[in-house]
Formats: sequence, C-alpha cells, structure tokens
Amino acid sequence: MARKYNKTEEDEGPKAKTIYTIKLSNDQMDNLGEILDEKGWIDYDVAYSLFAFKGEKINVVGYQSGKLVVQGKKTEDFVRDILEPQITGEAKLGYEEVNHPEWFEDHLGVDESGKGDLFGPLVSCTVVAHSGMAKMWMDKGIRDSKSVSSDASVFKLEKIIRETEGVVIKTAFAGMVKYNELYNKFGNLNKMLAWFHSRSVMDSLKDKMVPWGMLDQFTKQPLVQRLVKVDDFTLRMQTKAEADPVVAAASIIARAEYVRQMKKLSNLAGETLLKGASAQVKQQAVKLVRDRGADALNQFAKMHFKTATEALNIANGGS
Repeated sequence: MARKYNKTEEDEGPKAKTIYTIKLSNDQMDNLGEILDEKGWIDYDVAYSLFAFKGEKINVVGYQSGKLVVQGKKTEDFVRDILEPQITGEAKLGYEEVNHPEWFEDHLGVDESGKGDLFGPLVSCTVVAHSGMAKMWMDKGIRDSKSVSSDASVFKLEKIIRETEGVVIKTAFAGMVKYNELYNKFGNLNKMLAWFHSRSVMDSLKDKMVPWGMLDQFTKQPLVQRLVKVDDFTLRMQTKAEADPVVAAASIIARAEYVRQMKKLSNLAGETLLKGASAQVKQQAVKLVRDRGADALNQFAKMHFKTATEALNIANGGS
C-alpha cells in the first residue's frame, strides 16, 4: 500500500512576511509619504501617525516616532521594490542573519511595560531563547510591542511566544500598594526598574543558562549589570534593542502582563482605566479620589507621578 503523504508548511518553504517595521529619518518618512501619495494610494487616519496609506493587499503607516510599519500580504514586495531601493538604499529584508548574526545565538532579552503609565504596574520581562526561535518569531510577526496597535494583537503574539517549545519566560512586578512602597524605598524609578529587571533575569538564568543577554537601554548607568552577578554571563545594553527579536518577545510578554493587570485594576475601580498619563488620565484619577478618598489612589496609580500629585490637588479643591 502506498504511504499517504501529508504536505506540511515546511514542504512549502517559509511563509512570506506579512509585517515589517523599521525606523526612518524625518526626510525618509517625508519622501515615502510623497511617493505613496503620487502613486494614488488611499490615505486614512491612524493615531499618532504622520501618514497612513492603503495599497493593494498592504497598509503602510509612518508614525510620529519615526517608526514605519508595513503590513499585508504584499509586505515583502513593498520592502524590496519601494522601501529599500527608493528610501533606505539598504537591502536588509532577508539578510537579518548576515547583518545581525547575534540575534540568532542562544541568549536572553529584557524589556518592560508600564513605565510611562500612571495606572498599573511596572512589568519587567526576560525571555530566554535558543538559536532557532528568533527566525521563527520574526516570520510570525513578533516585534516591539509599541508597534502593535491593539491589546488583542498583543495577546495573539504572546500566545505564539509562550507556545514555543523550550522558551523560558520570567516576569517581575508588584501590585500597586507594594509598588508605591518600593518606590519610596528606592526613591528613583530607574533604580527600581533595574531591580525588577535583575529579578526577572536571575530567575530565568536559574531555568536556562545562556552566555549573554540584551537589555533595552533605559539609563546610561549599568544599574542592572551591577545587580546581575552570574559567572560566564554578560548583559549587554543598547538603545532600540527591541530590534532583536528576543527583546521584542520580552516586550510583548511584558505588555500583555501589564494589560492583564490593568484589567484587574479596572474591575476594582468599576471603570476601564486609561493607559498613559494624559489629561484624560488625570481626570480619571481625580474622579477616583473624589469617589473613594485620597488614600484609594494608592491602589491604582504610581503615586510618584506628577499627574498623581496634580490629581490629588484638584480633588482637594486646588487648581
């Protein structure tokens, strides 16, 4: 009897990328916007963007931060036919293993979420990956959480990471009352973040030892390195480290955990708490104080934020 053969994804070759992110200069962003406008692409509104265009089976969004996000079935065509030859002048797509071989080594990545948000905890995450994970994650669209537009998408990417065989994931954070106690002890946000990072790194290395790790730089001082004292391990630090897919994975997990904790706090507050530290967030903090008393804000907010101080002042009759 002939053996039945089932075709697999591996037989079909690697899937084409359906999302691509890159940092562009102001001039590069302007040039790309002009090119897409001249081509007659349909523009649409996206929050915090300089432009957003729809083409055939592809969307291109240029954000005020300088980050460009390309998404759709024709992502690779766009990058190779327009973005690289006409804007960046560099052929990077498909050459990641040549340009950044370190991404594909056994190592760990560290990132955080919630640092700039009044409500909710500060979450540190460390992800330990072996050499084969980075390529698979890149192919499945794992990227810096700041470029992911919705919580649902964050959870979808988190599921991919957590279901990767052999991955090690550790998070470190504290509930809001404990968080505020810790901040009073450290007296400095970066020092406290370094402590959270060191906890998630040390916990992960107990499960799987790797020779090095990459940390998204949040200070010029080697605060985390001083706390992580492990033989035969080096913790590197650089800006824009989330380009490393392992750091990007850590950013996704950290954001997903932050969102989960925010949902718990929202249930406790009886309303959906807003992210960030905007005027609307301040108004929400004022309402919490007026409804529940000044001490209640400590259960929801980072009390060292200027926004928290201003909310307390307004709720107590100040301006």
